[in-house]
Amino acid sequence: MRHLRLAFFGTPEIAVPTLARLLRGPHPVVVAVSQPDRKRGRGRRSSPSPVARTAREAGVPLLRPERVGEAACVDALREHAPDLGVVVAFGQFLPRKVRELPALGYLVNAHASLLPRHRGAAPIPYAILCGDERSGVSVMRVEREMDAGPVALVRETGIGEDEDAGSLAQRLAALAADAIADAVDAIAEDRVTWTEQDHARATLAPKLEKADALIDWKRDARSLVRQVRALAPSPGAVTWQDGEPLRILAARVDPAPASDPPGRTCRGADGALRVATGEGWLVPTRVQRAGGRPLETAAFLRGRPDLADAQLGGEAARNEDAGARNEDEGARNEDEGARNEDEGARKRGEGARNGRIP
Repeated sequence: MRHLRLAFFGTPEIAVPTLARLLRGPHPVVVAVSQPDRKRGRGRRSSPSPVARTAREAGVPLLRPERVGEAACVDALREHAPDLGVVVAFGQFLPRKVRELPALGYLVNAHASLLPRHRGAAPIPYAILCGDERSGVSVMRVEREMDAGPVALVRETGIGEDEDAGSLAQRLAALAADAIADAVDAIAEDRVTWTEQDHARATLAPKLEKADALIDWKRDARSLVRQVRALAPSPGAVTWQDGEPLRILAARVDPAPASDPPGRTCRGADGALRVATGEGWLVPTRVQRAGGRPLETAAFLRGRPDLADAQLGGEAARNEDAGARNEDEGARNEDEGARNEDEGARKRGEGARNGRIP
């Protein structure tokens, strides 16, 4: 088996197990590319991404461009002469000049879903939101269309009945590390087989916005529990009590008919807090006030017994929902502007190659 020189593209914690696995393997990681330092944590201090930190500790040359397609980054990548690029949750669009830069002419990506299901930035929450019983990792070739490239291999796993997004992400991160290692070995040994996706079966899993975290108590309890699981541990599903946000981080369903209006709280026969929904009761088991720490609901009620006789949701939630939608629309407009800028740059580049500037 020949040893491939690898360029690794990744940013968050979910990508670290794959980078660590590759660093222990036979194929040298000659350069890592990650997002620039960002303000993180409660102190909002600028700090490197988990992938950047891991690469530094391992002594791997590190690039942190604002845009991976900028000339300086492309030139630096070319100097490291990778044979293959590996991508795990990088977080930037990869232009053609980057996708085709390695000697083999492509990059591979470990996507946390069973493609073509859940293409996009949030496949793990969407798998839970949709009530999927199974998830997994698909190793695919990176192409211009998001998560649409041919697939080299798939690794599957079940989703636990009470499993939240944080727990599933940890398991899929480990699965991705194994899947990428196997795929890179197969590519090095010229035994990889690429299978085209069935694009007619594709579903999308776009980035979750603030509005997606807001609880609508008129929905049924089962779908609301899936929402809680999909958003835990962060940012958490959000409701409002007396103008203050309350995050619900874990919950279960009580299927008994709800006699109270949606959003009304009370104690059940077992003493547990429950909230009326459009169908059944939601039983919060772990909650968090803004600025507070997560608590088991029983402990929370000892300090805030008023939660056991309250109306959740209301005007504050509607105002927050409207504000979140406005923020989301602004973000979409910014993204559209960035895409237009990229398209304009691409056309200018093509014009320059043809001896003219458009």
